[in-house]
Amino acid sequence: MSNKGMALFDDKREMFFSICDLGSQWSLEPNTSYPGGLFASVGQMGMGFGVSPNSPNPRNDGTKPPFSDLFVKYLPVRVIELPEGEAASTKKKKKLELKLKIKIPNPSLRRLISGGIAGAISRTCVAPLETIRTHLMVGSSGNSTTEVFHNILQNDGWKGLFRGNLINVIRVAPSKAIELFAFDTVNKTLSLKPGEVSKIPIPPSLVAGACAGVSSTLVTYPLELVKTRLTIEKNMYDGILDAFLKILQREGPAELYRGLAPSLIGVIPYAATNYFAYDTLRKVYRKIFKEEKIGNIETLLIGSLAGAISSSATFPLEVARKHMQVGALHGRRVYKNVIHALSSILEQEGIQGLYKGLGPSCMKLVPAAGISFMCYEACKRILVDEDEDEA
Repeated sequence: MSNKGMALFDDKREMFFSICDLGSQWSLEPNTSYPGGLFASVGQMGMGFGVSPNSPNPRNDGTKPPFSDLFVKYLPVRVIELPEGEAASTKKKKKLELKLKIKIPNPSLRRLISGGIAGAISRTCVAPLETIRTHLMVGSSGNSTTEVFHNILQNDGWKGLFRGNLINVIRVAPSKAIELFAFDTVNKTLSLKPGEVSKIPIPPSLVAGACAGVSSTLVTYPLELVKTRLTIEKNMYDGILDAFLKILQREGPAELYRGLAPSLIGVIPYAATNYFAYDTLRKVYRKIFKEEKIGNIETLLIGSLAGAISSSATFPLEVARKHMQVGALHGRRVYKNVIHALSSILEQEGIQGLYKGLGPSCMKLVPAAGISFMCYEACKRILVDEDEDEA
């Protein structure tokens, strides 16, 4: 569009548009106002309205457009000349981004808060999937996902999909906070700086992921054990605090960590693989797209893919662990160790036996991983130090 032309209010060009775009071939003197007929008084009051009635720019055949004299006489306009590049700069001004920043000087506290928020949001988002998965495993509301979903809505409404979510959030939020905090701290400590020699032969994110899983399990395992006791032995305890104190008094502190070893066997490989895949995929993304900052949607997809990879890679260990926990019940075979369980399952059921139930498991774990990573990275950008833009 030409830089010179009659302009009226419009949002396409900084609240103005040029009549030149309508096919008129007139050319007016820039920054010049003329009193014009019906609106002469308005133009004289400082509005800058008016136009020269002697528009000298004829058409290609030398004639003026029809009704041009009446048009310029009664239509108040003002000639405006916009500097080059003004449109581009104003477009950038229009794209205003609402940036929320909360200053927290302590970096450890920032990571813990971000991890807790990420855990709470991810658990709440996948609560309906967890509820449907539980009903499918028990077989209480149907044999398919659609059937279970409709039955829950019919009997309990939307609230039925989130039943028990508050307890899960209270349990998961501190666990995820410690896990993400431990991973971020260990990974940054072990990561190489330019010119440094590798401190360990293992990738830092793999070690950091394992440390994150162990740290989270050690801190939150007593809560998991108390929750299990409350579920099985409902009439023996009056609440979480009562159960915690009675277990300490009657059975000692060691009882709070009964069964910890099998849990660590399942947690360490998954956490290590999950965080290693996440860190590796982020590096690959930066290398391919040559972008240092990764958006929320990209983080969601990367985290979900990392969750799918880690779930698939470590699911046979989960199957073997559950077989070992069942033991000799219902005439089942007793396995000596994980290797014995894996080889026996592979021999009896084939490769598909090691991945039985992978679909329902991924239905919850994959989106939960993506949402958790996305919320964590987003919270780190909101919670900043006084002297930095991003955490």
